Formats: sequence, structure tokens, C-alpha cells
Amino acid sequence: MKALGVELARVVDASEPSLLAISEAESRTPIRPGGWSRKQLIGHLIDSASNNHQRFVRAALQGSPEFPGYDQEGCVRMEAPQEMAWASLVALWASYNRYLAHVVAHLPEDQLLAECRIGSGDPVTLEFLAKDYLRHLVHHLQQVR
Repeated sequence: MKALGVELARVVDASEPSLLAISEAESRTPIRPGGWSRKQLIGHLIDSASNNHQRFVRAALQGSPEFPGYDQEGCVRMEAPQEMAWASLVALWASYNRYLAHVVAHLPEDQLLAECRIGSGDPVTLEFLAKDYLRHLVHHLQQVR
């Protein structure tokens, strides 16, 4: 997990300058017709960081927790990232993910096979959650760019 934490930190450090280079106006514009804006995508990634932070820590401490599902459309609508300053969203995203990189790097090896159930989905291991988190983040960063 140490290597995964290092890779997460590297992705954040490499992405932050290019995100900050996006203008406020550009950040508000949907990436594709009917889709989310860059602000909404970064808001979604902040939610992902928050949800996965809890999943990582609780799975490491409790073994096999169950978590509620995630209403991504509802969260983006309720949290209104479209109304926040782009630089503030990027700063929160970057800071939270740097902290998560630290958390991931310190996940105990003996808990990586702990099974987690999210909503009605099949159980997945803590190791899968951590690796999938990075894949999800990279996928959305490619969309933002």
C-alpha cells in the first residue's frame, strides 16, 4: 500500500498545476452536452475522497463493514460545486487526496483482505477499494483535462 500511496500523491502533485490553469469560465462549462462541468467532476472527486476515507479507515479498524450506496447525482446537486470558486475546489481536492495518500500508505497489510459491502453491491476487499479509488480518480482527471 505504500507504493499506492506514493502513486496517489504523485498523481495529485502532477495534476494540480494543470487543474489550476483551467479558467473559472472553463471550469463551469459542461465537458460534453448534458454532462457535468469540471467543477462538478472535481466536486464528485471530493465526495469520492470523503466516502473512501471512511471506507478505508473503518475497514482497517472493523474488518468487514457495510456502507451505504452513493447517490452521485444527488450529492453534486445538493453540494453545488458549480457555485464555488474553481481554485477553492482544486485546493480542497488536492489537500484531501494528499491526506488520503498518507492514509493509504499506512493501511495495515493484515487488513487488506477485509471485505466491505457498499450498498447492494458484491463485497470487495479493502485492497480493491484502495486500488479502485486511484483508478476512478485518474479516469475523472482525464475527463477534466
